[in-house]
Amino acid sequence: MLDSYTQIGRDPNATTIRASFAATQGWEEQYRLLIQLGKQLPPLPVEWQTEDHRLHGCESHTWLLAEERGGLWHFACDSDARIVRGLIVIVLAALNRQSSAAIRSFDMAAYLADLGLDKHLSPSRSNGLNAIIQAIRERVA
Repeated sequence: MLDSYTQIGRDPNATTIRASFAATQGWEEQYRLLIQLGKQLPPLPVEWQTEDHRLHGCESHTWLLAEERGGLWHFACDSDARIVRGLIVIVLAALNRQSSAAIRSFDMAAYLADLGLDKHLSPSRSNGLNAIIQAIRERVA
């Protein structure tokens, strides 16, 4: 199903995301970087934006599709909120095209702390971010 969907144009990974955030000077630059990352996320086709794919726990409308092929998981995710779209890129940079074992063992809390996001996200955005991470882990389990 996700074969024709290219998730992220430049296909960043966790290492490049960490480097990008390390190069920022303060929360305002990180906020701008989040928005820029979100612009790289291609929109989900309208026919995939269904209630079956909608994530609950996010204040914004957010959808997630997951498919395992060849032992690797492929995710397509989108939101109607700019910052959430940037957060999706950050999560997928770490988890997309990874094995179940790699996804389960990835230390997402440390990754987000490395980026400094744990200090600056509002409770509602943190809840939405956690809902995305949890939904991915549930699909992989």
